[in-house]
Order: sequence, then structure tokens, then C-alpha cells
Amino acid sequence: MSCIEPTLTTPLLSRFPNQIDYSDQDSQPITRPETWPEPNKLLISIPPSPNTQTRYKCLATIEDNAGPISSLTLCGEFLFSASSTKDITVWQHPDLCQFAKFGHGEGSVKALVAVGNRVFSAHQDGKVRVWKVSTRSENVFRLVASLPTTRDYLGRCLKQSNYVQTRRNHRRLWIEHGDSISCLAVHRDVVYSGSWDRTLKVWRMSDLRCLESIRAHDDAINAIAVHDGIVYTASADGKIKAWGKINEMKNSHCLMNTLVARNNMSWNAVATCVGTGIVYAAGSDGHVAAWQSQLEKEKKVWRLVCDVKAHDMAVLSLCVVSELVFSGSGDRSIGVWKRKNGGELVKLGFLRGHEGPVRCLQASWYRTGRGYVVYSGGLDRSLRVWWVPQEENIGEK
Repeated sequence: MSCIEPTLTTPLLSRFPNQIDYSDQDSQPITRPETWPEPNKLLISIPPSPNTQTRYKCLATIEDNAGPISSLTLCGEFLFSASSTKDITVWQHPDLCQFAKFGHGEGSVKALVAVGNRVFSAHQDGKVRVWKVSTRSENVFRLVASLPTTRDYLGRCLKQSNYVQTRRNHRRLWIEHGDSISCLAVHRDVVYSGSWDRTLKVWRMSDLRCLESIRAHDDAINAIAVHDGIVYTASADGKIKAWGKINEMKNSHCLMNTLVARNNMSWNAVATCVGTGIVYAAGSDGHVAAWQSQLEKEKKVWRLVCDVKAHDMAVLSLCVVSELVFSGSGDRSIGVWKRKNGGELVKLGFLRGHEGPVRCLQASWYRTGRGYVVYSGGLDRSLRVWWVPQEENIGEK
């Protein structure tokens, strides 16, 4: 079956995107055109069963990307990829048929998240851009806002107390990021953005207004993950910090705990495991560490449950899906790990094929083939799809 690759343009809105009506923000999720194949009619051949000789398999490789792949995110039937250019490409998942391409702004795209019918992109120019799919014109993605919005900016710029001193000796509104935005996360009705300016900002999705800005770390923030109302920030200062709300009636977050495994290293990625209270972090020293949260005397505490040397070089990306953990490294390999109930990791093997560091990972469970489809983006400008079968009786290994 051949793949249809429509040529799409990206019409942009007026110079004042904050005037857009956001009332129907998540009413219609991104959908597949009728001319596209059903999700189970794969264009990529999935191995029918695990093979002991070729247990892991590279299913597809796309190497003609505009630049190094900086971010990947899954949303329904689609995979979004961002590169060091301004372009964002939408692929049908898991077939990697190009569905659309859009982009705008200065500097590379550093991070992506998708929710409902909207996509949030973080950029090197310190802006978060909001895109909305328009089903009226062949699913073209339209730029509807840049954060902070003009409305939010004008509402605060006249008050001197809204300005803060940045590390580059410039005064900015506290709702503005003063450096590249490195990571994004979505939880319920808010978007979190972390930046090299060391701040964590909270944005309300209903009106795209900035609610809070936290000076979270002493160095650049590299990653964010949210689980069960707790926001985890990973930083180059060697700390993982957990942020939460003591009172749900208040909007402000407070520091709940600081997670430290060792000194003189940087945390590059963080990922949470649903339903377990376990958070994994990837370090510049090649280690993957894990902490598990628990209640002690009505107070939530975290204890270190895993600290394993995963790669010979820095670990740049993490992905947790079901009982597996995937780690992408500067050594050009992807580690495949089995997660035990206590958070410990058992090495299963490695995926090799990238010619550069593996910058980002995504994975999903494929029920028919009883395994996982893993997507990896590298600094070698390639996007790869891997097949990892479900491991049976792994506890006996």
C-alpha cells in the first residue's frame, strides 16, 4: 500500500494571536483523513513473534531530516518530531508516513507536547508557541498564540514590580523566559515550561495566561515530568526537585524535596512510571537513577531505589512504557531495561544503528504483535523505528 504525502502549507494568524477564541481548545482531537489506512493496516512489517537471534529489529529509518532531531511526542495516531530548524513534522504512527509539516519563529524547536487538538512547541528564542489543527483545510496546523501572549504582556508591563533582573543583567517581565526553553510538560489544565534561565513557569491552558514563575535551580533546567500532581525538574546543577501544591485551592507550587544521587554531574532527562511513585533520571555520567515516593508520618518522602551505570557516555533521553525503560545515550545506543516492582532495572539489551547521540525517545505498546514500537531521534538527523518484543518470564533471568 502506498503512502499519501500531501503538500500542506501553514497559514499563520494575525500579528496579535492573543485575540483568538480559546473556548473550544480541546473539543476535537487530531484525526486521520479518510484516505489514510486504518491503524492496524501497517505499512511497516511487525515481526509476528520474538526471535532469539534478532530479538530487536530496526523497522524503518528516515535520514533526510532538515536537522538533528531534538524532540518527539506521541498524540493519538500521530508522532510529532522537531529538529534544530524551526520545522515540526507530523507522521502517521507507527508507519512514519508524513502527514504535515509546520513551523514558525527564530531558533530551533527544543521540546514538544500535544494535547487534544493543540500542540505546544518550545523554542530557542524563549517562546512557547501554540498550534491548533484546522480540520476545515486538510488538517493544516495554524499558529494561534505565542507565550506570553500580547494580552498577558500588556496587562503586566506597566507595573514595575512585575520586572525581574535576569542573569544577563537585563530586566524582563517575570512571565518571560530569559533564555532557551528546553522542556515542556502538560498536566490537567496547565502547561509547564523549563528553561536555561533556571526558571519553571506555569501556564493556564484555558486563556494561556502565565500563573507562576519559580526560580527552581542554580543552573539550566533540562527536563520536566509530571505525575500525580508532582512536578519533577531535572537540572545541570545535579539535582532533581519535586514541586507540588500543599493546598489545591492555591495556585503556588512549593518545593517538596530535592533528590540527589551523586555530585559533579548533570541530569539530562527525567521520566515517571504511572501508578508506582517511581521517577527515573538520566545523568551526564552515564548513570540512570530512580527514586520512589512514599508517605512517612503523613509526609511524602523519596528514597533512592536504583542507581545503575547504563552507558559509557552521557544518557540524554528516557522513556518509560509499561514494564520497560528505554535510555538513549551519547554513545549512539539505546538501552532496553526491565523495570522491577521496586524500581530496580535489569538490562535486556541495546538498540544500535544511530550514527550520533540519541537525543529523544518515544514508545508505545502494540497489542497485535505483543511488543513495543520505539521511536528514536538522533543528532545524526535520523528518525528510527524499532521493534522490541515483550519479554516473557524476565524475572527468572
